[in-house]
Amino acid sequence: MASKRPQEECKNTEKKKKKKSCEKTAGLCSVVEDEQVKRAVKEAWGRRSHYRQGDLELDCHPFPHCVIKNFIDDESFVENLQRELLGLNFHEKSNDLYKFKQSDDLKKRKEPHITGLRAALFGRFRLWLEEVLGVELEPTVDISCAKYEYTDVLLCHDDELEGRRVAFILYLVPPWQNSDGGTLDLYTTDSNFQPQDIVKSLVPSWNTLVLFEVSPVSFHQVSEVLSQDKCRLSLSGWFHGPSLERPPRYVEPPVPRSPHLPRDETLLMEWVNPVYLDISYQEQIQEEFEDSSEIQLKDFLKEEKFMEVNEALQLAQIQWIRRGPPNKRCCEVAALDTLPQCVSACWELLHSEAFFLLLSNFTGLRLHYLCPDDDDDEDKVKKKEQDNGQAQEASGSSAESSSVNNSRESELSTPECSGELRRWSQGNYTLLHDGEAARAEYALDLVLPFGCVDWQTDLGGFTCYVANEEDEELLTVYPEDNSLALVYRDRETLKFVKHVNHRSFTESTSKVFFDFCFVYYE
Repeated sequence: MASKRPQEECKNTEKKKKKKSCEKTAGLCSVVEDEQVKRAVKEAWGRRSHYRQGDLELDCHPFPHCVIKNFIDDESFVENLQRELLGLNFHEKSNDLYKFKQSDDLKKRKEPHITGLRAALFGRFRLWLEEVLGVELEPTVDISCAKYEYTDVLLCHDDELEGRRVAFILYLVPPWQNSDGGTLDLYTTDSNFQPQDIVKSLVPSWNTLVLFEVSPVSFHQVSEVLSQDKCRLSLSGWFHGPSLERPPRYVEPPVPRSPHLPRDETLLMEWVNPVYLDISYQEQIQEEFEDSSEIQLKDFLKEEKFMEVNEALQLAQIQWIRRGPPNKRCCEVAALDTLPQCVSACWELLHSEAFFLLLSNFTGLRLHYLCPDDDDDEDKVKKKEQDNGQAQEASGSSAESSSVNNSRESELSTPECSGELRRWSQGNYTLLHDGEAARAEYALDLVLPFGCVDWQTDLGGFTCYVANEEDEELLTVYPEDNSLALVYRDRETLKFVKHVNHRSFTESTSKVFFDFCFVYYE
């Protein structure tokens, strides 16, 4: 038996040699190996100044980022790497922030060129970065491959997550122009560290590495890919190390709310389809709504009223204001003092006392003092009280402050609403964000769209409801002309409007639609 031991060791040694030999070595470009260049980059990065030498360029506006062309010095290695990556399994990724295809994590892949690149990035190049930044980086491997094709996009974000210190992207793309989209767009920030405007766009190019330090101001996006026949293939990931100090997160001021306007039921009779004013039909609607917490009421407005508003929304007199910041939303909202008379009247309808009462009849929610009091309402009040108490307990609130939110106070609270008139076109979206999650509460959402004829689902612009910190969609509401959508959501439910993509645009026309978006609170 003793004689078998060295034979096994020999076999293991041969296996290790074979395993090691299958890894291809990735040589890095000469500018990275140059000690003088490394010292110059370190000095420029520390002083936040511009530096360029050969294939390497460091720019510190709007935040420090470095571009290294011809990053791998062997062209055949890069071509074989691309071939290996395209042979991987890719998974469709889509939520409020992005739409693209992504591979599994590459840290355990055994393909020779993927293995060789991984070794070079997290070996020699990590040591180069450590010296440039003057920080110790972990040997953690965090890398994956992404394919962006027509209409794919990654919207504005800062990459910040505990432990991420430097982000990198290696492009393996065909000849690429700015008109193809898919650029890496960099944003300036304001005094509250919120993104403002795109001031630089980096066009992907073959075998080019882009890296930047992850920080409170490193806001960027991958613009929508506009080419229908090119694939934006890239490897990306993060080098991990001590995070940069972060200021307190900016909290947006709350959206103003208002009680109903004193308008009676004559307004309803003027505007609303008579079928929805029938008491027995309202009872049917309420039963259906209470079963599913959502409903769509088709042909809600009288046809002549809908057509009048629909035509008026196209008028140039309406001033549309862009709403941001882009890490939370990018949409256009109408200035109310510029609305044509009929549009203003529709706005008034949705704010009116009569409409609050109508919504109460549709939903069973306590949106008016005339709303009947029943056991279901008491259960809702108790549920809210319980949730409020749990939230305050979690945040360290006293028992005294918890008692303020008792059922009697909820019963006597004044129903309120907030609303806006929005215009949706290519590039518009809303995102989920921390501030929205922190303020989540029970509410009734209303959306009334205009101008949606021939609007296809693959254009985006639909509203998605998701559970907090979950990707799975609970409900999707698609824009449909004159279809009033009502959705009741709880503290754990958030919503976003999916990015309106390039399919909405053609050479002859750009599709646009509008909606009234209101939120009602009991």
